[in-house]
Amino acid sequence: MTDAASRPLPLAGIRVLDLTTYIAGPFAASLLADLGAEVVKVEPPGGDPIRGYPSTLPGESRVFLGVNRGKRGVVLDLRRPEELAALLRLAERADVLLENYRPGVAARLGLDSAALRAANPGLVHLSLTGFGAGGPVAGRAGFDQVLQAMTGIAAFQARVTGAAPATVPGSVVDYYAAALCALGAVAALYQRCGTGAGEAVRVSLLGAAMAMQAGRLVRGEGEPLAVDRDLSPGGVAGVHPTAEGWLYLQASTPRFWAALCEGVGLPDLACDPRYDSTRKRAERAADLLPPLRAALAARTATAWEALLSPAVPCAAVRPLEALFEDEQVAAEGLLATHPYPGGDYMALHGPIRFGDRAPAPPRGAPGLGDDVNDLLRDWGVLTPP
Repeated sequence: MTDAASRPLPLAGIRVLDLTTYIAGPFAASLLADLGAEVVKVEPPGGDPIRGYPSTLPGESRVFLGVNRGKRGVVLDLRRPEELAALLRLAERADVLLENYRPGVAARLGLDSAALRAANPGLVHLSLTGFGAGGPVAGRAGFDQVLQAMTGIAAFQARVTGAAPATVPGSVVDYYAAALCALGAVAALYQRCGTGAGEAVRVSLLGAAMAMQAGRLVRGEGEPLAVDRDLSPGGVAGVHPTAEGWLYLQASTPRFWAALCEGVGLPDLACDPRYDSTRKRAERAADLLPPLRAALAARTATAWEALLSPAVPCAAVRPLEALFEDEQVAAEGLLATHPYPGGDYMALHGPIRFGDRAPAPPRGAPGLGDDVNDLLRDWGVLTPP
């Protein structure tokens, strides 16, 4: 192993308190664990509500396991003065504290930025809310699908499918908000290297949902509100039926378009001036798609992928579970077995890599309160007997 490969991960030695629940905040904290931080999940006595979500795993919530890997776990009832005091002592020793309380709740608990940074001037306090810190709806509960409905994501699905508006499954706003939270925390830690001072960082699901659509969310001066803001090139770009299964194709550049036409046995289309730009192919999709799809009917989606993918961006449509046996995923080491009190499980591992350095060792989500005494002793909050 080279010297560079043996160096610790960038956030080694950083301590993170994760007071968040559900998906966005917890996954942000897991991303910090991926970067080498020691992350402690602080739960109320009943646990994170996401622990109770339906799952086919016996007695476990799949989503809880997926977004809370890499952490230690403690239970503290912050309504009890002595346990709130214990948390504050942990905060004095922490580098980052994440919470996703509604505006005003942290202040009522004595955990607002001013109070936390008075106790620990170097602390990075990251607050994740649904709609932001102020404004007419700031006090509402913010959930991924609520923000999808509010910000045009659900409406856009109706336009794409021709059906009723629908939210995109998979809590996409939550996961993007998590990435923004992790980015904000890392930026504040970097700033602290120069100033020695912590920072109050704010992220909202509203901001995340808008940032996800930055390429559409542009309005020219004097432009009416109702204009076409579709980002997709249309025409060939999309999912197409084959002899068996479905195939996504993207052929927006001249090189990809020529390779696709040659690969499916329609070379004349490549030099047809009616289709010699992405815009023309989108405008004439009604004429272009029938011969293309007739050609695709000759092979299965996986056969077309094997034939076309060296020269044409494409993929057979597969279910999520296929990733557990995917050769590329295995080659990148993006899944690993994580230990857990209720039984080991396979999950995401090391999505961010640094040179030749190995990612942090797999660590499963914490059992409810499993680490409380050890953690309090390790951080010097409790004195060993």
